Parts: sequence; structure tokens; C-alpha cells
Amino acid sequence: MKDKQRKNPVKKILIRLLVLCFWLLVWEIGSRLINQELFLPSPKSVLITTFELGRTPQFWITIINSFVRITLGFFVGLVAGLVFAILSYKSKLIYELISPLMKIIKSTPVASFIILALVWISSVNLSILISLLMVLPVSYSNILYGLESTDIKLLEMAQVFGLSRWKCIKAIYIPAVLPFLISAMSVGLGFSFKSGIAAEVIGRPSNSIGLNLYEAKLYLMIKELFAWTLVIIMLSILFEKIVMWIFKQKT
Repeated sequence: MKDKQRKNPVKKILIRLLVLCFWLLVWEIGSRLINQELFLPSPKSVLITTFELGRTPQFWITIINSFVRITLGFFVGLVAGLVFAILSYKSKLIYELISPLMKIIKSTPVASFIILALVWISSVNLSILISLLMVLPVSYSNILYGLESTDIKLLEMAQVFGLSRWKCIKAIYIPAVLPFLISAMSVGLGFSFKSGIAAEVIGRPSNSIGLNLYEAKLYLMIKELFAWTLVIIMLSILFEKIVMWIFKQKT
């Protein structure tokens, strides 16, 4: 049984590597069929371009700037969603006040938020606000649903036995909300990076990934465009893995 459990992670890694190789092969074939680096560069040329970019200090400054802003927006949005969900769970009036706002944020296109936000704030802080707004309704709705799905019988039992509020939160509410919080974080992480980079592309703050994407597209530097896109994907995946690992260690 133990040997089987040990083999499973290895098997999973091998499957993922094979899937990655398959799509790289598809990309390579597509690149050779088109035979125009201007339209579809090969995986090799994109990787070489990425490594060349990585040799410059400006590349790492750009990544750090964008990463810090987007992650800040993500965590503020997550915490705000948690606070609003708790308040909505406790008060029907607060729920009625907040619920329409969350629906508006959910249904409004990201581009509209970005253009409106540029009227009020500088382009430097734009990605923070947009990441926050994209994560907020996701975390709010998931956490609120988790709170509402808490077993009423367990809460009644806790009241009968006179459990303190903290013990009630720790033993009943946290286990009920945890799966919904993990789901909110997983979805929110992807949203925050996509929306944050989109905000940078439109706002074009200096030393940002979005600005580099915009310039690569403007000057038809397709290999650089693919290279920066690859960097965004890797950052998003890495950030998600690190956050989820830390969260699971703490819980």
C-alpha cells in the first residue's frame, strides 16, 4: 500500500511532463507549418528570448514591481471578502447592502473598471485596485456560502454545551468554511494575475510586465511578446503553488 502511494506522485509528474511535451510538440509543428517567426515563433526561440531577457537587471525589477502590486491586490481582496462575508452572515441588513455591489463588480467588464479607475488613481496603483476588485466577489461569495452551509445542529449542540465563541469558530466554522476558502483562493489567484496584467497593459505604468507586453505588441516583437506571456504564466502558477502550500501547512 505504501509503495503504491509512493509511486502515485511519480506517475502524476510523468503524466504532466508527457502532457507538456505533447503541447510543446503541437506548438513546434504549428510554428514549422506557418514558417513565419513574426506570427508564431518556435518554443526554442521563445525560451532563448526569455533567457536573454532574464540576463538583464531591468527584467527582474519589472517582475518584482508587477508581482508585488498584484499580490497585494489579491490579499487585500481576499481579506476584504472575508470581512464582508462575516458581516453579511451576521446581519441581514448588511447582506442586502453588500450583495448588489458584489453583483455589479462581478458583471462589469474588467476593461470598464480599468478605464474608470484611471480617472481616479494613478496607473502605478491600478493593478492593485483591479486585482482587489476581481478577487473580492469571488472570496465574498465562497466564504459566505461556506458560513451559510455550517451545520445548524452542531451550532445548537455547541450552545447546549456552552462552548466559547472562539472554540465554536475553531471547531465548527473553520472546518465548514475551509473548502470554500481554498476554492476562492485557487480561482482568485488566476483572476488577480490576468486582471492585474490587463490593467498594466492599459495603464502602462513604468517598469511593469504590462508595459513590456504593450511595447512588444506595438513594435511587433513577437518573440518578446510570447516570452513575457510565458513569464506571466509561470509567475501565476508559482504564486498559486506557494500560497496554497503555505495555507495548507498552516491549516
